Amino acid sequence: MELSQVETFMAVATFGGFHRAAEALHISQPAVSARIKALEESLEVSLFTRSRGGLVVSDAGRTFRPHAEELLRVAAVARQAVHEGQPATGTPLQIAAALSISVYFLPDVLKSFQQAHPSVIISIRPGHSKEVLEMVLSEDAEIGLARSLQHPEVETISLREDPLLLIAHPRRGPSHTRRATLETVASWPLIFYDHGSSDWTLTHSLFRRAGLMPNVALEVDSIETAKRMVERGLGFSFLPQLAVARELRSHKLTTVKLIDAEPLQRSLDVIHPRRRPLRPEAREFLQMVKDAARQPAFESGILGGARKGKKTPSLR
Repeated sequence: MELSQVETFMAVATFGGFHRAAEALHISQPAVSARIKALEESLEVSLFTRSRGGLVVSDAGRTFRPHAEELLRVAAVARQAVHEGQPATGTPLQIAAALSISVYFLPDVLKSFQQAHPSVIISIRPGHSKEVLEMVLSEDAEIGLARSLQHPEVETISLREDPLLLIAHPRRGPSHTRRATLETVASWPLIFYDHGSSDWTLTHSLFRRAGLMPNVALEVDSIETAKRMVERGLGFSFLPQLAVARELRSHKLTTVKLIDAEPLQRSLDVIHPRRRPLRPEAREFLQMVKDAARQPAFESGILGGARKGKKTPSLR
């Protein structure tokens, strides 16, 4: 059994087919087939079966999968261990981050990191979540921060949930409580942002699945612009909790709960390559990111006022 075979198994299991796994691993489809065949022969089981819906993981494959994940994790730890104690290279620490994470989460982390490591130069490369993944895979970034990312060649650490919340001005808008049906919300003036992004797609899909056409009053370029428009009472917007936590705590903005739709959940993830050891400064940065995500101030965006017994004003 070889690590490349285990990595290929994880890719096929993740993407559901040899073709997409080959694209993700940047190898040919016959190479994927050969690796899976060799792994199955060494284990003396079939790891996948074919059905009408395509390729699916077999019972033996499902049993093997957690062990495959552990093998890759241990291999990454081993690579890291042999690089411990290596001197710093002086190369800037390249961090890829989703745009909203760069704006609303990273500044405090960077301040703490630079205070602890003033000689380390940091370069932040913003982009959408898929672009962050591509930068990490292409070695243009050592660490990536994005939302809901999974790939067989990267280690994904989910820091916490960062849902999209329906945000409103606390005193301007239609007469209603802080709860509404999706059909009602579809008739309100809605502000969408960053056309084609995962947030834009996720929000549009919410209405499309319900057979509704949202009343798009404005389309703007960024989360921050959308938030400012809501603050001025120009409409409502589905915004990341991370982006509005401060305004929710101060009651400058409020949330509207959808009573007949699932929450728009996404995870805030940090990723780094499985096969490339992190430098000491990158490991320090990674630990500071984990610590910051666990801070109470980060998680009190919605409940901060409620915990103190304050009532958030309703729209009227």
